[in-house]
Amino acid sequence: MNIRTNHDESPLAAVAQALCDARLERSTTDAGAHLNALQAADDAYAVQRAVATHGALKLFADRVPRHWKSGGANRDSAITHAPLPDAGVWASPANAGAWPFHVRLVEAEIALRLGSEVTEPQASALTADSAHAFIDAMTVSIEIVDTRWQQPLDEVPALLKLADMGVHGALVLGDWVAYQPGRDWGAQRCSIRIGGADALMFTGTHSLGDPAWLLVEWLRDVTRWFGTVPAGTVVTTGNWVGMLTARAGDLVQAEFDGIGRASLQL
Repeated sequence: MNIRTNHDESPLAAVAQALCDARLERSTTDAGAHLNALQAADDAYAVQRAVATHGALKLFADRVPRHWKSGGANRDSAITHAPLPDAGVWASPANAGAWPFHVRLVEAEIALRLGSEVTEPQASALTADSAHAFIDAMTVSIEIVDTRWQQPLDEVPALLKLADMGVHGALVLGDWVAYQPGRDWGAQRCSIRIGGADALMFTGTHSLGDPAWLLVEWLRDVTRWFGTVPAGTVVTTGNWVGMLTARAGDLVQAEFDGIGRASLQL
């Protein structure tokens, strides 16, 4: 997509240009100017790819982004995905320093790593059971949700949030451990602590019941857009703890029993 601003630009190009400008300027932009610009998820994904390939932003070193987020409210809802810019993916323990967050909303998740490449024909043949074979490792992750839109997130249409890389700010990854395809995720306990508050505890609260359940749709979509997905590509798989508010100066700590922990100093 050509995202250069001009008098005759398409609505999708206008959204992409607005998001590119906001990223370049480390600012936010008015969602109200684009409320009806996107009509379907494919429109939002086209905007994502336009932003991803903007030469001045240099968000990704590789042709196929190496880190992704994917998820859905439940197994009957749409599963959506977004590539995560390289510079905002950090190893735990991480320090955000002067990273330009506009909001700081915290999610605790499990990330999965591909142990082998996946081609488009392989992805098209995947089932929920066979997809496990492509995963070699998992880890605790902390996602900071952030936005390039001026309006509060609950006032921004879902497709504009999806176009904005799923309103992603940064991702922290803990130490990798061997993937366990038969794990009882319904009994999985996790905790999260933000700043000086008491830790919050959760058990079996993943929206899809199993973080790997989304692999089929994620891999089919990514291979359709980019072709073969390389070994080592990472996807973080959805929230266990709700969307929690943090502030500059807070230490965020997440732990999943039997898997590990991650931390981020904001």
